[in-house]
Amino acid sequence: MKIAIVEDDINMRKSLQFALNEYDEFKIVCYKNAIDALKNIDESVELVITDINMPGMDGIEFVKKLDNRFDIIVITGNATLNRAIESVRLGVKDFLTKPFEIDTLVDAIKRNIKIRAKIPKNKAEKNSENSDFLGTSKELEASLTLAKKAARTDASVMLLGQSGVGKELFAKFVHKNSNRAKNEFIAINMAAIPDNLLESELFGYVKGAFTDALNDKKGYFELAHKGTIFLDEIAEMSVALQSKLLRVLQERVVYRVGGVKPVRVDVRVISATNANIQEAIRDGKFREDLYFRLNTIPIKIAPLKERRDEILEIAQKTLEDVKIRYSLPQRVFLEEAKDALLEYDWPGNIRELISVVERAAILSENEEINKKDLFLESRNSKKSIKNMEKELIQEVLQSVKEDVNEACKILSMSKSALLSKIDKYDIEVEL
Repeated sequence: MKIAIVEDDINMRKSLQFALNEYDEFKIVCYKNAIDALKNIDESVELVITDINMPGMDGIEFVKKLDNRFDIIVITGNATLNRAIESVRLGVKDFLTKPFEIDTLVDAIKRNIKIRAKIPKNKAEKNSENSDFLGTSKELEASLTLAKKAARTDASVMLLGQSGVGKELFAKFVHKNSNRAKNEFIAINMAAIPDNLLESELFGYVKGAFTDALNDKKGYFELAHKGTIFLDEIAEMSVALQSKLLRVLQERVVYRVGGVKPVRVDVRVISATNANIQEAIRDGKFREDLYFRLNTIPIKIAPLKERRDEILEIAQKTLEDVKIRYSLPQRVFLEEAKDALLEYDWPGNIRELISVVERAAILSENEEINKKDLFLESRNSKKSIKNMEKELIQEVLQSVKEDVNEACKILSMSKSALLSKIDKYDIEVEL
């Protein structure tokens, strides 16, 4: 297996490279930052191991740029647990908290190899999230009722909700229930396309507009004529490009990059974001007039933890789908596994649930899937935060030889607060 390590800390990078090179089955390539990796990484790489905190481009943005072309393991420091959770939402296979034993990383890599080995090469992968809704709940039904009403019109729809709740599935639902259903539905992830390319992707370009423009090319708006265009992660669009999008929505014409001839388009626009768009408006990062144009009908999609009636339905249907797709033997959830699925908060929402079930189904050695097969304990953010805070306090105290006053300065914490946490976590220290 060819593995790419992307890590700006030279000591960490070299340590990982040296340790993994001890395994004959691994071929290692290293990059000092995400930008360097994007320039050089090729399709021979099967797995990417990346840090989150890196200069120039951080790990989360890097994962978005990779656009699911590679399996990914994220490694993260104490201060970046929330970003690690975000990486799960983006579909990474595993994340590890520094410091970790090399055996822990190797175990994660071998789990990935095992999954890949069980997937038949002649079977195309199917994205469960692009199929019909897999469960039902009163919260989902309320959102679908509103979506059906919106579908009968050509009004712009803005889908609001966390990553992984199924916003693209909702967008397709609106399209399929509209009078544009027989025409094109085109989805674009605004965060996945570099800003300097986004304008030409959306609006097209004419021959000679730039060095590689050898022929005229239609943009997504022209390709979606008479149909629907879905602009996911709309808040990631630059302010300069927002003004051009606003003009398209107002005038219903596009100008290709390098061109002067207006091209009329008839497109239904659905947008989505998981960002706090009101905050972005206040900060001058998103145009208020564009927001009003896009937000004619807002549809809020609840996170999975508020739609718990769907969890077991989604899990069961995903399990059946995975068994058929990968030609697996019989698989059933034990009651302890069902309880664990219901108790977990699912920060990555439906996308994370599907990933967890798929991995459990593939890796389980038995017909019955138990709680341990789900690997949910390692994903428990509340437990991790507590453990990480305790470890951080212990590490700082050790570094200052248990000088509480010095530790307070490093941790930016009052002495009473630190003593309270020392007592809470039962940390042994001579006062």
